[in-house]
Amino acid sequence: MFIFGHRGLAAQLTPAALALSLALTMPADALAQAAGQAEDAPDAPPAPAALPAGAVGGMGDINLFPKRVVIDERTRIASVGLYNRAAAAGEYEITVSDMAMQRDGRLVELASVQDAAARDAVHTASGFLRWSPRHVALPASEAQMVRIMARVPPELPPGEYRSHFTVVSVPPETGGTSIDEAAGAETNNGIGVRIVPRFGISIPVIVRVGETTLNAGLKDLRLNTQPGGPTALALTITREGTRSAFGDITITAPGAKKPVAEIKGIGVYTEIAERAVQVLIDPATEPRFLAKGTRWTVSYVDDDMSPGKVLARQEFIVP
Repeated sequence: MFIFGHRGLAAQLTPAALALSLALTMPADALAQAAGQAEDAPDAPPAPAALPAGAVGGMGDINLFPKRVVIDERTRIASVGLYNRAAAAGEYEITVSDMAMQRDGRLVELASVQDAAARDAVHTASGFLRWSPRHVALPASEAQMVRIMARVPPELPPGEYRSHFTVVSVPPETGGTSIDEAAGAETNNGIGVRIVPRFGISIPVIVRVGETTLNAGLKDLRLNTQPGGPTALALTITREGTRSAFGDITITAPGAKKPVAEIKGIGVYTEIAERAVQVLIDPATEPRFLAKGTRWTVSYVDDDMSPGKVLARQEFIVP
């Protein structure tokens, strides 16, 4: 059973003979060249491989680069780098899965979506994606490149198709007691359960066919304050067209040297027309920029096809 959370958090509960393996997979949503290992004392563990800017990590020591893969008609081949940041060797399974985005940004397993229309709205790429290798064994602090190729059917309609590249660690063999041996053993506790964590990470693989369109907007801006808690600006990103939106939200105030708030890497996939977002206000912001009547500029800035382009902008007066 898979349970996916915000931005690609996933959990998989897999029973085994004497063990339960718990798999945690995050989007979310590491490739490139691994840097050389730093020199250590003979008995010291190897230093973690240096990660390129933009690498993403989940729970555990698995890292991927880039944070997302976009394949278009100019190139149908991409590469993803898997980094083992642990001080010990590890083995990893590599799969491609299909997920659906909810209005709050959560990603859920597509098969778990009950509404047929909502399932049909997700245009998956898993049927024409190929990747190699599918199983990787990595020494401590080393990296492996994984190639992904899209074999797009000639009759495929123009638009955007998406699946998720997922890497999950494989727990090492423990050589423990079998269930039959445990059943016959005379122990005080009898048969027990051993929980083995399986950590993982997931990034989207987006395939674009032909011309795609996108119109984005911002609406329903409101300030959320809680006594003793963080202040946040709640808003809704709207999306129209055949392409997903992906970018950063920044909130600026006149005279402020840095943004009042910002959040990076916010995507709105093609199966939804709106996504609700909460942007936490920087607690270090000077009080004068939070005062009643202050005018904020809220911008949604592209980090996809035209990095730096403002996809949507809205003014907000602090109440």
